[in-house]
Amino acid sequence: MVDTKPQIPDALYDAAQVRDLDARLISAGTSGMELMQRAAHATWRAVRRRWPDAGVLTVVAGRGNNAGDGYLVAVLALKAGWQVQVLAVGDTEALTGDAASAHAEGVSVGVAIERWSGQPLTGVVLDALLGTGLSGDVRQPYLEAIEAMNACNAPVAAVDIPSGLSADTGRILGIAVRADLTVTFIGLKLGLFTGDAADVVGALVFDDLQADPAIVAQTSVSAIRLNSFNLPHLSPRPRIAHKGQYGRVLVIGGDHGFGGAALLSAESALRSGAGMVTLATRAEHVPAALSRFPEVMSAGITSANQLRALIEPASVLVVGPGLGKASWGRSLLSAAASAELPQVWDADALNLLADGLAVLPPDSVITPHPGEAARLLGIKTSDVQADRPAAARALAKKFSAVCVLKGSGSLIADADGRLSLCDHGHPAMATGGLGDVLAGLIGALMAQHMKPFDAACLGVWLHACAGEHVGKSGRGLAASDVIPAIRLLLEEQQPCLH
Repeated sequence: MVDTKPQIPDALYDAAQVRDLDARLISAGTSGMELMQRAAHATWRAVRRRWPDAGVLTVVAGRGNNAGDGYLVAVLALKAGWQVQVLAVGDTEALTGDAASAHAEGVSVGVAIERWSGQPLTGVVLDALLGTGLSGDVRQPYLEAIEAMNACNAPVAAVDIPSGLSADTGRILGIAVRADLTVTFIGLKLGLFTGDAADVVGALVFDDLQADPAIVAQTSVSAIRLNSFNLPHLSPRPRIAHKGQYGRVLVIGGDHGFGGAALLSAESALRSGAGMVTLATRAEHVPAALSRFPEVMSAGITSANQLRALIEPASVLVVGPGLGKASWGRSLLSAAASAELPQVWDADALNLLADGLAVLPPDSVITPHPGEAARLLGIKTSDVQADRPAAARALAKKFSAVCVLKGSGSLIADADGRLSLCDHGHPAMATGGLGDVLAGLIGALMAQHMKPFDAACLGVWLHACAGEHVGKSGRGLAASDVIPAIRLLLEEQQPCLH
């Protein structure tokens, strides 16, 4: 199980940063028209590679530089002998600068250019309608053109970003082109990897347009995309290693009716390398825990006083899986919150935190899904999804913690503004219990002396890639299926021995 995604850069930018990078390249001597020509060639290569025998290209063009790329692709396709038409959405007289020059070049070589009026879309459809500058919802006449592209039965390729997708947040701005292929340039946009992006980007091709790496390095990045080459490192173990060197994880949770969540976290922590694992749960869940994993020290807890005796020898606490919001869960959370230990809070611990019933200790990790994130921030879930990077950063800052905002394109943020992104995963992972597995995994990595941010990054990547692997079998994935895959992947990526 290796990172099989195409090796594209790990630096992710927002739209303003890409514009800054573009400006730096131009000021260093590469003209805007030259960059546009390079973008057109990159797009044409990708289209021809994907659909070599199509022979027909329909370009749907807007009025900005995105349209200029489209006009130049049309020129290349026409010269290659393809049947080409450009459907211009909006007045071509409004084109300016390099986009106007590209349009003029199309006219000069005989590209058929018509005003968009609902014509049939044939061959390969090239979305050159709206670029990275879009901020508000798509309006007419662009909305109608996007609807037509989505309704046609032709393959669709997008220039730089699918029209209607936010380059900063990955949110669909009312409507977005559902591309089969997206060819993006210079710097990878953060919005191509989180939020709604996975449903509209299709296969992603990146071209740096021969940008000077020294100039690229001058532009700040918005986030880092995690891959097998930049993961935080979990140190190998010496041959004389013993269990006391790799921490004691205490999992706290499992109220009446929710025992499975705590068991999943404990098993995940055990299988992810924690030296020792203790489970503090309701007494009726202890027999199941002992039967499932006798290696875990399972204790039936009725009060916070009993829990304190288990907290004392622990090195990391995982709090919240199946905890509930009743008096039992609240009292255990209060005891955990008073402990000066690194902690991972998930599930009901987050709901109680949102209700103001606990204070998060230092050096903690929180792992909310969008609904939990919304409660923690006092906003709607749709607001979280509208700007996932901002929500992750806001949570990290508000609670002075590392925040893992789960979902498509999971984000890991810390209070200093660092942001990492994981674009792995599988739709089969849409099932209960996987968050409990992730919490236990992160706790185990912290117990093995990883800093909270590093443990969260490595844990999220392992969890997502293992789920992606197991998810290939399709629907019916159970959360416990992922635990053995995590163990195998961790050993493959970062072996226990040199």
